This record gives sequence, C-alpha cells and structure tokens, in this order.
Amino acid sequence: MKVDDVPQDQGMMNDDRKEVCYAVDEQGNYVLAGSAGWTPKNIANGQAWDLIDNAATTALQKVRRGQASPLAYHMARHQMRVGLLAKYAGVARLRVWLHLKPGPFRRLAPALLRRYADVFDISIRELKTVPEIHVAASRNDRQI
Repeated sequence: MKVDDVPQDQGMMNDDRKEVCYAVDEQGNYVLAGSAGWTPKNIANGQAWDLIDNAATTALQKVRRGQASPLAYHMARHQMRVGLLAKYAGVARLRVWLHLKPGPFRRLAPALLRRYADVFDISIRELKTVPEIHVAASRNDRQI
C-alpha cells in the first residue's frame, strides 16, 4: 500500500496517536507510516474487547453467587487462563484451579496471595475483593 493510501479511519484511538505500519513511498521503498485506524480492524478489536468484558462480567457474577473466588474475576479481567497464571505466579496449574474455588482461596497463605497480587499488579486487599459491577473500558480508553 502506498503512503497516501494508509487508512485513517477513526476508531479506538480518538486522539493524536497513530499506529505504525509499513507503506511504500514514491521511490518504491518501504517506509513507516502512521495510521489513525482501519475500520475492519477497529470492528474486530471492538468485538474482542466485548468478549473480554463479557468474560469479566460473567466471572464477577460467579464470584457474587459464591461459585468462584475473586481470583476468577481478576483472571478474566487480565485475559488469563489457569496455565498462564500458574506460570507467572510459579504455582502448579492444579493449585491455581483449586484456588478458583471460594473456600480454598479464603485459606491461602499471605505469601501465595502476594504472588497472585504481584502478577495482577494489585494489592492483596484488591485481590481479595471484586467491584460491585464490572465497568467495561470505553472504546476510547482501549489501546490497540
């Protein structure tokens, strides 16, 4: 695509930021060009964020009903599965799965809570709680 043809469709980035992509200049050389966005990509990213928000809302509802520990909400909010959290926290997958249950989670030692909290970059107090409602990030706040 030529530099003049780089899409400039407003999307998730509504300020002066640009996404860098490659384009061909007048001499036929590849150069970096800034793009405000591209409608198909913006739609796909919006749909992906909707799925993430729905997963977090569902996890929050399970926590509120006593079917899951707060760890489930924080994992959904950070787009993590059991295996990924296990690797980041240095905990066996089976133990992470067990900690998704409210009872075992309540009995966790402070040192293990700290490891989980560090993965999410939150305090232990925040890890042990969930918000009243999940507030989805507005599309203007989301970064590609």
